[in-house]
Amino acid sequence: MDDAARADAFYARVSGGGKVEPDDWMPDDYRAAVLKFVEMHANSELMGVLPEREWILRAPTLRRKLALTSKVQDEVGHAQLLYRVAEDLGKSREQMLQDLIDGKTKFHNVFHYPTRNWADVGIIAWLVDAAAIVSQQALRDSSYAPYARTMKKICWEESVHIMHGRDVVLTLMNGTDAQRATVQDALDRWWGPLMQMHGPPTNPATDRDLIWKIKAKGNEQLRQEFLSIYVPRIRELGLVIPDSALAYDEEAGRWIYTEPDWDELRFVVTGHGPKSQERLEFRRDARATTQWVRDAIIGPVGAAA
Repeated sequence: MDDAARADAFYARVSGGGKVEPDDWMPDDYRAAVLKFVEMHANSELMGVLPEREWILRAPTLRRKLALTSKVQDEVGHAQLLYRVAEDLGKSREQMLQDLIDGKTKFHNVFHYPTRNWADVGIIAWLVDAAAIVSQQALRDSSYAPYARTMKKICWEESVHIMHGRDVVLTLMNGTDAQRATVQDALDRWWGPLMQMHGPPTNPATDRDLIWKIKAKGNEQLRQEFLSIYVPRIRELGLVIPDSALAYDEEAGRWIYTEPDWDELRFVVTGHGPKSQERLEFRRDARATTQWVRDAIIGPVGAAA
């Protein structure tokens, strides 16, 4: 069997629901597509801790400090697991981290924005994690088996994070008028990035990640699922979603909403968000100041074994 026939047989298998293990033969295009997908996910977990980390010492109670510390630790652990999955596809962790801090690879748009107050921390843990878990639950059926297995652990922990975020928001909404106003203000600022988070709609007939079942659902399907679950939950707390066009079209069976600003999304994820460079600089500094630890444990990169 030549390479073309072998690739055709491979794609027929994954399109039919077959799973791929790291030591299985796979076409270069599939390997590159899975690596790009998992690497961005790992980058997002690693960079996603920074907006929340800034609030650990400012959390209002010891219990909140411990909960937020635990969440940040979980997210870093998710990054570790995902970088390990990506390493098996042929790119070293060192190179992935270098590409991240050099701005050559991306992370999710929501982690390029500032957290201005404690209500932002609640909205991130509740709604940003909720939008993420809608995607992540679908990834448990990924054709790349190590990724699918890793997502089962991550989804379990993310579901706990969502409960933590909802508890923060619920506590503020049961507080003073000023506290309720901070939550509404946070929702107003985060709604746009949330609606951008799943990305522009793609054509299922040409989206290779869907055809090869690296992901199980398209961007618009994920956004519709997020809206169906969380619009009622947001409104039942007395919050107003800042989109006057948002409504459910019973006949079409889908949510109608104001078109997200896709130009802003592209601008932000290419390193031009309000906090993009500051957070990348934090990672550069942390990597430089901890280099001596890696040298002491594993030796300088390139040293003889």
